[in-house]
Amino acid sequence: MPPTPPELSRHPCFNPDTRHRTARVHLPVAPRCNVQCRFCNRKTDCLNEGRPGVTSAVLTPRQAVGYLDRLLARRDNIAVTGIAGPGDPMANPDETLETLRLVRERHPEMLLCLATNGLELAEHVPALAALHLSHATITINAVDPAIAARVYAWGRHRRRVHRGEALGRLIVERQLAAVRLLKAHGILVKVNAIILPGVNDQHLPDVARLVSEFGADLMNCLPLLPVPGTPFHALGQPDGTTVARVRLQTGRHLPQMTHCARCRADAAGLIGEDLSPETAGLMREAAGMADPSRRFVAVATHEGALVNQHLGEAQRFMIFGRESGSPDGFRFVEWRVAPTRGGGDERWLQLASTLQDCRALLVSAAGPKPRQVLEATGLQVVQMEGLIEEGLHAVFENQPVPPALSRQFQRCGRGATCGGTGTGCG
Repeated sequence: MPPTPPELSRHPCFNPDTRHRTARVHLPVAPRCNVQCRFCNRKTDCLNEGRPGVTSAVLTPRQAVGYLDRLLARRDNIAVTGIAGPGDPMANPDETLETLRLVRERHPEMLLCLATNGLELAEHVPALAALHLSHATITINAVDPAIAARVYAWGRHRRRVHRGEALGRLIVERQLAAVRLLKAHGILVKVNAIILPGVNDQHLPDVARLVSEFGADLMNCLPLLPVPGTPFHALGQPDGTTVARVRLQTGRHLPQMTHCARCRADAAGLIGEDLSPETAGLMREAAGMADPSRRFVAVATHEGALVNQHLGEAQRFMIFGRESGSPDGFRFVEWRVAPTRGGGDERWLQLASTLQDCRALLVSAAGPKPRQVLEATGLQVVQMEGLIEEGLHAVFENQPVPPALSRQFQRCGRGATCGGTGTGCG
């Protein structure tokens, strides 16, 4: 049975009276994002880095539920399970919906929530409502397309990339439609807004007024946390006077959340409680557990006998599975095409999706950047040179490859033809 209405008040983000006794957990199952905010950088992983978009691991839905089970065995105050990234939940709809379905099936009394930019949310609201999602947070930084165009560098909707005011109009329309649909299905809606000095700080009262008219229940105005390497780092953090003014003005239209702790995508515990090394360890253990859905191993090879191709060079991969009746215990399944070169992290996220049923990828070398992105999705990257069979045996038996075969990244394998930095950026 889904939670009854009085139980909805247990959510510590929506009810500050419960924040010191009711805990929540975010399951990081959504690595891909469909917008590039000019204030966001999701590449850092540090236990002391407390902000959205950061996680110690990315889990598959079944890994996430296994992690949740183990966490609940250690803590009896977790009442809310949410999905908040590290990308956007609805840019990963299959993983998000499957995770929520599994949690609802195993823990019927659990409150379910998600946090999203809202661009791809509307079409999934009926499915979310069927899973008894009770709370949703949408980050809406502007309702004026011209201002929204300043906030987002690009956005991808239905396989098409949008920029400028065309993106601004699209994202505003989609966000407001999502708020209206969520309320039509009885879901509580909180609107997050980042206070961006000189960009939207004077505009946020208009945001509050309009989303209130569309039915939003609560608003959370967060001061910008400048992140090095992002275009809005130079804006600086708004001072206390600006934050107080924005909250006072927006508070005339909607109740304000003022106890937000800028939760990580893998937050677990009470609001404001740091992710403990023990909890991070549980998550990493879950990410390393054998996942029944990851039945195969991918191989980068020139001729089909040796692991001898650099990740950045490979245009396709051989896929192998286990077969007890074969002489070596393995069987060739198929070839899979690699994403085209270019695109940075997005290329490796596409590859992770292509190889989502593979537990490992055998390559002769891989740069640190693609390796980090792929392994964050649960795909082990094994650098080796030698017979494919030896690498397959090691992976399927959960053993390291023999030291004589093991390799470490030295430099980009494309040599003079590479136009990059030599870090394997792709």
